[in-house]
Amino acid sequence: MYQHILLPTDGSELSTQAVRAGMRLAKSLGARVTALHTTPQFYPYKMLASEIIERAREYENQTKEEAARVLGAVEETAHEAGVACNALQRASDSPWEEIIKVATEQGCDLISMASHGRHGVSALLLGSETTKVLTHSKIPVLVYR
Repeated sequence: MYQHILLPTDGSELSTQAVRAGMRLAKSLGARVTALHTTPQFYPYKMLASEIIERAREYENQTKEEAARVLGAVEETAHEAGVACNALQRASDSPWEEIIKVATEQGCDLISMASHGRHGVSALLLGSETTKVLTHSKIPVLVYR
C-alpha cells in the first residue's frame, strides 16, 4: 500500500500525536517515513547593516535548535518503532507549499499530518496549513484529529 510517508510536524501536542499515529501506520505497513519541520525565513528589513549578520546567525541557531528538538523526538519515536526515518528542516514562509514540495521530492506516497498545529482554533477559522495541503496536494493526505 503506502511505502513512504511524510510526517510534517511543528512540535505542537496534536502534531506530536499525529506523528505517533503516522509512525504506527508506517510500522504496520512496513513503510519508511520522512519527518519535516518548517521554520519561517529570516528577513533583515528594518535593521542596520551592522546588525544583519549577527541577527541572521542568531536566528539560524535558534531555528536549528528548534528543528533538532522537534525532529529528534520524531527520530526517537521512529527508532523505538523500528521504522526507517529521514528528518528534514526547511525554511519557508509557506509551510503547506513546502510540505507538498518535499513530499514530491522525496517520493512520498502519503502525507500524514495533524488537523491543526500551534495556531489552534484561529488557524481553523483562517484556513490552516492542513487545509491548504488537502486542497493542493496530488498525494493522498491522512489527517489526524
